Amino acid sequence: MKIAVEGCMHGDLDKVYETIKYIENTRNIKIDLLLCCGDFQAVRNEKDMASLSVPPKYREMKSFWKYYSGQEVAPVPTIFIGGNHEASNYLWELYYGGWAAPNIYFLGFAGVVKFGNIRISGLSGIYNARNYHLGHHERPPYNDSTIRSVYHVREYDVHKLMQVEEPIDIFLSHDWPLGITDYGNWSELVRYKKHFKDEIQQGTLGSKAAAQLLENLKPSYWFSAHLHCKFTALVQHEEGGPVTKFLALDKCLPGRKFLQIVDIESDPGPYEVQYDEEWLAITRKFNSVFPLTINRGNFGNTQLDMQDCRQWVRSRLEERGAKPCEFAQTVPTYNPSHPVSNTTFSGYPRNPQTVSFLEFLDLPYILDNASESRDSPASLTKRDDYSEDIPIEDEDELEDVAGVDNTETDNENQ
Repeated sequence: MKIAVEGCMHGDLDKVYETIKYIENTRNIKIDLLLCCGDFQAVRNEKDMASLSVPPKYREMKSFWKYYSGQEVAPVPTIFIGGNHEASNYLWELYYGGWAAPNIYFLGFAGVVKFGNIRISGLSGIYNARNYHLGHHERPPYNDSTIRSVYHVREYDVHKLMQVEEPIDIFLSHDWPLGITDYGNWSELVRYKKHFKDEIQQGTLGSKAAAQLLENLKPSYWFSAHLHCKFTALVQHEEGGPVTKFLALDKCLPGRKFLQIVDIESDPGPYEVQYDEEWLAITRKFNSVFPLTINRGNFGNTQLDMQDCRQWVRSRLEERGAKPCEFAQTVPTYNPSHPVSNTTFSGYPRNPQTVSFLEFLDLPYILDNASESRDSPASLTKRDDYSEDIPIEDEDELEDVAGVDNTETDNENQ
């Protein structure tokens, strides 16, 4: 299976898909899947722009709306996670995962799916120590504080992923696992990213939550983005144990290392996204303790006897099948001929995919439950333990480098 891995999308779907077509044509290969490691920016219309945590000068519609409307269709199946520059109101509609557009699947705030016989897991958002133990209290419309905290990783989602026991082939995170630079050539990294040196030496560059998951899940591959550079590492899990191949990639710009083709051994196709039985059982088991207020969640005592839950899920999958619920539009799409202000739209709808998913698992819909507090305490708005503010326009963005095919091929045995 040939998988294209992309770093930060920043809404440039057209450019990434054009690059994939160029690679397919020049190398005479077929890409089976595109994975995006966050900052996808699934902006559908002007209202979504108000939930996008970026400086006003970067609030552009970009190209996702074309795929949402059906004007364009993704030429290759695409799976993505969220980062820290997202239309968070839309991703909250699809908290459990679902089709953000036809052939474009959001893995959810945390999730596991199968693509063929390849098992893909991921964690959306970035780590922030102050918000990590809180519940998912943010609801649209967001204020100046919650528009930033909504994409902070929560312990609840990590705890669910920590229950996964069956092998994971690929894991996606936006920020890098803490300490990953110890397993690669970090001295070369700091030659062109000098401001990383202090954080690396102080042991603060990266996500503690991601490091915990890396140690526990030991996936064959781990792909990340966020820091706008390429970095590779090889993690040996105890002597003689499994090895994780780590790859971080840049954002989509000419001359930048934003896309890489990875060849992974798999069963022959055709391939399609399917629900994962173990993950559905974990989701069903922990939904009753889903923390939806600013208070710390209380899920540590949840009974972990999964056998009956797995059997229940298995029987439902046998009845229904494992294909995800069908894509459904929930809001009007941007019309470049008739732009409107974001005040024209009203309400935040329930996504039919999420409703159907919860009905399938016999779970209540609770995503629009009112939070106990609309405002975050002042103590939660201080600077983070490590900086999340990787500038969209970083210092080397204006390099005058020609060339479209800034990609590399990584074979299974390399």
